[in-house]
Amino acid sequence: MGFGIRRQTGDAVTYILQYRHDGRRRMVTIGRHGSPWTPDTARDEALRLLGEVVRGGDPAADKKARRTALENTISDLCDRYVEEVEAGRLLTRRRVPKKATTLATDRSRIECHIKPLLGRIPVVSLTRHDVERAMHQIAEGKTHKRIKLARRHALSNVRGGVGTASRTIGLLGAIITYAVRLGLRPDNPVHQVVRHADNRKERRLSTEEYARLGEALVAAEDDGAWGHALAAIRFLALTGWRRGEVLGLRWSEVDLVRRTARLTDTKTGPSMRPLAEPACVILRAMPRGEFVFQAKFGDAAMADIVRPWAKVVKIAGFTDVTPHTLRHSLASVAADLNFGDAAIGALLGHKGHGITRRYIHSADAVLLSAADTVAREIAAMMCVAMQRDHPDHPDHPDQNTVLNGRDGQGGHLGHGDQAARPGGADHVQQAARHQEA
Repeated sequence: MGFGIRRQTGDAVTYILQYRHDGRRRMVTIGRHGSPWTPDTARDEALRLLGEVVRGGDPAADKKARRTALENTISDLCDRYVEEVEAGRLLTRRRVPKKATTLATDRSRIECHIKPLLGRIPVVSLTRHDVERAMHQIAEGKTHKRIKLARRHALSNVRGGVGTASRTIGLLGAIITYAVRLGLRPDNPVHQVVRHADNRKERRLSTEEYARLGEALVAAEDDGAWGHALAAIRFLALTGWRRGEVLGLRWSEVDLVRRTARLTDTKTGPSMRPLAEPACVILRAMPRGEFVFQAKFGDAAMADIVRPWAKVVKIAGFTDVTPHTLRHSLASVAADLNFGDAAIGALLGHKGHGITRRYIHSADAVLLSAADTVAREIAAMMCVAMQRDHPDHPDHPDQNTVLNGRDGQGGHLGHGDQAARPGGADHVQQAARHQEA
C-alpha cells in the first residue's frame, strides 16, 4: 500500500498509488516515468492524492468519472435521453410520460439540429458559447436540408429559423438537465443562454377569410379531396380544438344527446368539451366506427390532414394560415362576442379552464349556449359553403338558424343579445368559474 512503481511488459515504468477506501483496496495510476513525471514529482502527486483520501475522497473513482464524462458525447446523451423518454422513465412537468407526437418532434430536433451541430462535443465540455453558436446557426438556417422519409415520395423539409432555434435550445436544456441528474456534469450552460422570443404567430381569420375558407372546402371536395378530412377541418373551425384531439376523436368519447365530448387524452390531460350544434351536425353525418374521422382505408384514425389542408389553403389563397390558426380564430371570435377567459378556456380545453372533474358527466347548459353562439357566428361566415355541402340534410342549419337558433325565435341565443339574457357571456363566465371551483 502507498506510493510505488509498476512495470508490466516492456521497459516502461508507471508510478502508482495504492490506498483503501470504504474498506476496499484501490489503485490510481499517476503516470509513466519521464517528463513530466520523475520520482520527486510523482511522490508529490501521491501525497496530494493521499490528502484527498484522508478527506474521504476516492481519486481512482474520480479519475474514472472524468474519463467517462469525456467519452460521453452530446450525441450519446441524446440517444440515452430518448431511450429513457420512450420507456416512460422521464416525465413531463405534469408528471406524465411524453406523448408520442411530442417525442417524434423531439427526435426530429435532435437528429436535424442538435446532433449535427453539437453531437461530437463531450457532455462535460459543452459551454454557453457552444450553445449560443448552435442557436444562431439554427436561426440562420444552417441546418436546412431535405430528408427522404420511409413513405414513397415523402420528403421532410428541415428549414430552421428563429422559432425552431428557440424550441430546439429549450429541448437541449432539458437534455442537459438530465445529464446533471446523472452526474455527468455539475451545471447546465443552457440556462445561461438568452433565447430568441418564440414569436408564435397569433394569426386570426377575418370575416372575408372565413368565407373564403368555406368556399375552398366546397371546392376541395368537388376536386376529390377526402371528405372525412374536410369534415375534420370544418370541425376544427367550429370548435377550436387541437388538431390531434380532432383526428384522434373516438365515438366512445362523444355523447350527442348531451352534446358533450369527454376527451381522455389531451395536451392538458382528460378534458370535457361542450359540442356546439353546428359541430354536432358534422358529427351526425359521419359513419360509425371506432374513430369519428376515419382514414380512407379501414376503421383507423387519419394520420394527418396535411394534403387536404394544403389543397384548401391553396384554393383559398392563404399563405400563412395553419390548422392552429382556426383555434386562435375561434378564441378571437369568442372574445369579440364579449366572452371572458374562463368561458373561452372551457371551450378550448385550456389548462385550468376545462371541465375535468370526474363527477361531471355533461357540459353545463350555459357553456353549451356559449359554444352554440360562437360556432354559429363562425358558421354564419362560412354559411354559403356549408349549405352547399348538404343542401337537403334535415339537420343542416340555414343562415337564419345559424345566427338565431333552430326555431328562428331566439331559442338559441344569437350573437347580438348574449350579454343581456340569462344565457349570456357574463353568465357563461360565472358558470365556467363555478365548474373549476
